Amino acid sequence: MLLTAPSGNLFGLSQNAGMGWEPQKLLGSEVLILSTHGGLRAADGKPIALGFHTGHWELGALVAEAAITLKALDAIPFAGACTDPCDGRTQGTTGMLDSLPFRNDAAIVLRRLMRSLPTRMGVIGIATCDKGLPAMMMALASAGELPTILIPGGVTLLPESGEDAGKVQTIGARYANKQITLEAAAEMGCRACATPGGGCQFLGTAATAQVIAEALGMALPHTALAPSGQPIWLDAARRSASAILRLHQLKIGTHDILTQASLKNAMVAHAAFGGSTNLLLHLPAIAYSAYLKRPVASDWAEVNRQVPRLVDALPNGPRNFATVQVFLAGGLPEVMLHLRRAGLLDTRVKTVSGETLDACLDWWESSSRRHELRKNLRQRDGIDPDDVIMDPDRARSRGLTATVCFPVGNLAPEGSVIKSTAIDPSLIDATGIYHHFGPARVFVSEESAIHAIKNSEIRENDVVVLVCAGPAGAGMEEIYQITSALKWLPAGKHVALLTDARFSGVSTGACIGHISPEALAGGAIGKLQDGDRIEIVIDREKLTGSVNLVGDAHEVFGAEEASRRLNARAPRDDLKPHPALPDDTRLWAALVQASGGVWGGCVYDVDAIVSLLEQGKRSEAS
Repeated sequence: MLLTAPSGNLFGLSQNAGMGWEPQKLLGSEVLILSTHGGLRAADGKPIALGFHTGHWELGALVAEAAITLKALDAIPFAGACTDPCDGRTQGTTGMLDSLPFRNDAAIVLRRLMRSLPTRMGVIGIATCDKGLPAMMMALASAGELPTILIPGGVTLLPESGEDAGKVQTIGARYANKQITLEAAAEMGCRACATPGGGCQFLGTAATAQVIAEALGMALPHTALAPSGQPIWLDAARRSASAILRLHQLKIGTHDILTQASLKNAMVAHAAFGGSTNLLLHLPAIAYSAYLKRPVASDWAEVNRQVPRLVDALPNGPRNFATVQVFLAGGLPEVMLHLRRAGLLDTRVKTVSGETLDACLDWWESSSRRHELRKNLRQRDGIDPDDVIMDPDRARSRGLTATVCFPVGNLAPEGSVIKSTAIDPSLIDATGIYHHFGPARVFVSEESAIHAIKNSEIRENDVVVLVCAGPAGAGMEEIYQITSALKWLPAGKHVALLTDARFSGVSTGACIGHISPEALAGGAIGKLQDGDRIEIVIDREKLTGSVNLVGDAHEVFGAEEASRRLNARAPRDDLKPHPALPDDTRLWAALVQASGGVWGGCVYDVDAIVSLLEQGKRSEAS
């Protein structure tokens, strides 16, 4: 080594010895453990410094468990972290202006950390929540020949008495509408996060991303949605540490796991779970990072037409089981057993277990683990696991329908998205169609919209329109504060919402987001005025939909005339970005617009960006 190794490798050995590793064992296989861990806990678990959210609060325990296992196997673990923000904490604040852009920044940092340990033979990623987990998956997906494995950070448990972490975020709106007392709000606020670690108890973006990681084959079978802090959760770290060494021995790299077939499996799993619409942003970004073809809206629509929803989980119902109960019912492997029987999966794909998906599902079907956990759910909670994860016939009889629909129309010429399962069932007619006709109430800021909602200024049949909330306006903010507040209005289920922003995975109601082009890019949604008549039609059976301007405050037009008048209108004169929009986010918005925009996954397509810059140089020169 003295004759041929880079000086950095030699100095690295000196530092390893300086940090206390036994000099005789310095030439073992080096494995990098990256996490989104945040906060600082004392040995007894009490807080010394808080993290941004519970999701990453206990991840240090997973890092330690994986590292101890690696050391016992004569490998050398390294650990690094890039913590992540909380979409719940930043709802309605300027912190939300950094939320989605952070994902790209974190992925860059994590990739740089991976490359900055050039002697590593594999990477373990540990992450849980809304932006840190997609960022970690993007980073690992780029690893090519290098073996990588993801350990999902799990979920928090339900309170024995209290509300889940989704419902508790509505205490402000409910108090404003005199639905709860000050004392009740205080009591429920202290109970919702019943255990100190793990992602939220509902199938939002964080939980859906864990499912997607496992469905891609990036995580070991039955690790998504594990209860944080519990022995079965820690066991995932031990198994993953052993698995990364096996992948190295078998010469299985990340590019052997992430293929177009595994990507399709992940989309199928998303449909079967009824997952968060935010994965329409994240899965294309993961695909791009793995040098795969990015799925587009038509791909998602096709999958959702073919794949039945099989999981009854918060917030999609009908009974709204918590994520840990989905885990006990069998989690993703149980869902995949049904999907395999229906011929909807490619089970030949490899997984980080070193085995094919087919072999993993064979193991799961006859495993004692499956039997014991499903028995546990029956005995502890009195819940039949087959009511949580259903076969297609039972799911159909319980009224479970496909998840994602992509409405188009003169207000969304480039598309939009709605989680059609989140529409109140009482508003769906006998043919499976939701129809809404009403006047627009237009807001150019989230603050003004939430003020109107809390002060009972929104009426039945209104269509709340929030603009200037897309990438260029507010970093494509998540507006759960609004969707959750609408839910608790007396007439809330009869109010629709249109926006160029995005939604939390726990949002409910007739909420249409991702409307493109966004208002600040000249989109038609930025031309709407108060009182304009809007018609929304969603067919939950055929998964088709439309969102159109059909008249103004004085008269209703025909479709052709409405489109003509809309095209002739100038944009509103009050359109503007959020006054606190950071330059970092402005740069992000410009780069993602050049890279395929929202429907391209909000990535940085370097080739596309460089090409545009070169075109600009040529134009200047000419």
